[in-house]
Amino acid sequence: MRLLFLGDVMGRAGRKAVTERLSGLRADLRLDFVVINAENATSGVGLSGAHAKTLLEAGADVLTLGDHAFDQKDMLQFASSEPRIIRPLNFAKDAPGSGARVFDAPGGRKVLVTQALGQVFMKRAFDDPFSAVDTVLKRHPLGGLVNVSIVDIHCEATSEKMAFGHWCDGRASLVVGTHTHVPTGDAIILPGGTGYMTDAGMCGDYNSVIGMDKAEPLRRFVTGMPKARFTPAAGEATLSGVYVETDDRTGKATRIAPLRAGGLLAAAQP
Repeated sequence: MRLLFLGDVMGRAGRKAVTERLSGLRADLRLDFVVINAENATSGVGLSGAHAKTLLEAGADVLTLGDHAFDQKDMLQFASSEPRIIRPLNFAKDAPGSGARVFDAPGGRKVLVTQALGQVFMKRAFDDPFSAVDTVLKRHPLGGLVNVSIVDIHCEATSEKMAFGHWCDGRASLVVGTHTHVPTGDAIILPGGTGYMTDAGMCGDYNSVIGMDKAEPLRRFVTGMPKARFTPAAGEATLSGVYVETDDRTGKATRIAPLRAGGLLAAAQP
């Protein structure tokens, strides 16, 4: 299968980039399945139901969330009614929606998508992501009940993401990090056949501070005092993510490459 995972969609600029570019990428790369992390798509904090519909209509098969999963209050209800929304497995025991689900893909193939939140340097203590994902992967063995397994590990610490990738090696087609909005250069296939990238980056304006207009973050760093709210940068956004090809029989990754399209980080497609 040909898969695309796009990193955190950041505000209006990120949504615009997805709606304008994703259909072309689907055609050019002959993509079978697209997953997008969308937890910052609405004003940089959370995802509204309306913006979720926009991204799904633009060509996303699944949207993952993160620690801002329910910052937009209507997502509390929307996540329960829209199966293509995946919130973190370990967010809270009574959180609405699902943290893992199997989806249909072309040719009768099955794709598992799951997400977990890391624990290191996060603002609140979440349940153990390793045991949470372990249960899901054991229930849906790669090359057995599912043809592809995609794990979005939403973490602050690169070390925790790397540990997670190695821990899932051979049991997932792709383990990809989100949350820090900075794409890493370590797209690799691990020894057991799992594609891995520490962070997919963001779909947003990179003439910014991790997607936010530069003025207020710079003021706070320099003076230590806030003056205004953070607002997402509004310039041309780069679509940032990772492209993966997998073997249909084993589910293992056979090719992996970072993807950058448009904006300041535009680069050749896979």
